[in-house]
Amino acid sequence: MVSKETSAAKDAVHTLRVGVVGAGVMGTNHGRVLAGLPGIEMVGIVDPMLEHRTRAEKLIGCKTFADLDAMLAAGVDAVTIAAPTHLHHEVALACIAKGIHVLVEKPIASTVEEGREIVDAAQKAGVTLMIGHVERFNPAVATIKKAIEGEDILSIGITRVGPFPPRMSNVGVVIDLAVHDIDLIRWFTESDIVEVQPQLASAVAEREDIALLQFRTASGVLAHINTNWLTPFKARTVTVATRGKYVMGDLLTRQVTECFGFKTDGSYSMRHLPVGQDEPLRAELMAFLDAVRTGGVPAVTGEEGVASLEIAIQCLEAPKKRAATATRPAPRKVVG
Repeated sequence: MVSKETSAAKDAVHTLRVGVVGAGVMGTNHGRVLAGLPGIEMVGIVDPMLEHRTRAEKLIGCKTFADLDAMLAAGVDAVTIAAPTHLHHEVALACIAKGIHVLVEKPIASTVEEGREIVDAAQKAGVTLMIGHVERFNPAVATIKKAIEGEDILSIGITRVGPFPPRMSNVGVVIDLAVHDIDLIRWFTESDIVEVQPQLASAVAEREDIALLQFRTASGVLAHINTNWLTPFKARTVTVATRGKYVMGDLLTRQVTECFGFKTDGSYSMRHLPVGQDEPLRAELMAFLDAVRTGGVPAVTGEEGVASLEIAIQCLEAPKKRAATATRPAPRKVVG
């Protein structure tokens, strides 16, 4: 028979002290979910803005801190970073330097170089680093992934559109939205993206608010992403064509339909696939904490986060390179 003291000791071993950096909308959601998970002691949320801290205290009932050092001094085993992207590099390195496990919201950093520095630091420190590409944990996405397993994928089409965000950030739709789908394309195909053909436009915002992105993977899959901030309603859809199936998924309604059994007369069969009801953020945070406890490979590695950011930045830089080439003066003719 296990004594109460022994049982309590085991529980203490498995309890993780976790903190959140950033008390904006996403950070507050992190705190809400973490506070309800078993085996977690929610140390608190850090944010320099009093308004954000007050809201977090009311919604979650947890302690808040005005600066990172104060929260780290309280003692944490792991943190999730939901601060603005330009702070990811500084905050992640500060936590990793103290041996703290880190989940960084997408994108991993502002630049590929900063992202690689975070990955290198985590490897050297021997801590878990996971990137918050939460769409992978959408039950509809998981169903699509399972449906195309072992299939010869031919093409992928993703639409992610919606109205202009109420709070303008310092990034456009490629970094804010399309990076989700760049990650999904790489995850679905289990292949690197080797060709990028982007078309960008700024209709309302200073940065791009329309993006039509085309890709080719190393495995030969053609993919495209349609994303914008000009649609009056949100839409999130994925279609995948393989040699044997056509899979359609709505990531908002979480409905996935599979067409199969194609006949020469044009007929085919169709069925709706079962989709779970898990909250994606909860599933993501549980996967992170499981990797921390077991020391296993996290669901979305730092290297994967850097790879998706690198493709997103290529999408932003390609039009600039084309423009520079187009305006370059023609070579002078040589007379003689």
